[in-house]
Amino acid sequence: MSELALDCELVTQVLERFIREELAKFGFAKGVVGLSGGVDSSLSAYLAARALGAKNVTAITMPYKTSSPESEADARLVAETLGISLLRIAITPQIDAYFERFPEADKRRRANKMARERMTILYDQSAALGALVIGTSNKTEALLGYTTLWGDMASAVNPLGDLYKTQVRQLARHLGVPERIVAKAPTADLWPGQTDEGELGFTYEEVDRALYWLVDMRLRPQEVAAKGFSEAFVKRVWNMVRQSQFKRRLPPVAKLSRRSVDRDFRYPRDWEA
Repeated sequence: MSELALDCELVTQVLERFIREELAKFGFAKGVVGLSGGVDSSLSAYLAARALGAKNVTAITMPYKTSSPESEADARLVAETLGISLLRIAITPQIDAYFERFPEADKRRRANKMARERMTILYDQSAALGALVIGTSNKTEALLGYTTLWGDMASAVNPLGDLYKTQVRQLARHLGVPERIVAKAPTADLWPGQTDEGELGFTYEEVDRALYWLVDMRLRPQEVAAKGFSEAFVKRVWNMVRQSQFKRRLPPVAKLSRRSVDRDFRYPRDWEA
């Protein structure tokens, strides 16, 4: 879809500068990236290494006992290619200890727990290393709510948040992310055989086109359907966007005072001292 085509060189420059300047506003020059071996986290690692220098980026791989060895191998390939540090911190002991108390927990609960456990590790290591967590969530996931609140959504800065999944692939290829990573089926690697598109029931190419018309161009669902999508598909996608709005905003605060934090006290982060 031509509307989703990127000027990859320009986008790279913008995102490198974004990472470097946003970290500098808080007095940081180092970043931490959760590296799963997928295209999103790999792209974030590539951008961070370019923006901050390889010596200032630490990648952390956090496998569970059922995680794919291929995913871990791909994460290691990215780290070695970039020359960034890589820590391996398995999450099996703490996840299994928790669910010993709740053996009835379904896949969704277990998947969310794993995502949040990984983020607690990233934030702990960011404190240990004097670094900030660099996000890996893309625009498609955020709009669909196909992400874990306070899990993989969490970060200090997110260079990928305004890139659809198909655009992530474009930029990853431009920057030289290994093709085997770019081309493989996207997966959160939460259980054997799990894939994003298998769970969602549609491809990223298809949904990115629909989201572009719904969100970027603000067309009504019926207008989007007229562009060649089934009405049922557009309705489902739009419902996913609407129902996951709570994931895309900070928790609302009940207003009692003159200046509540969420709606009245909104000074920019880089205000003058």
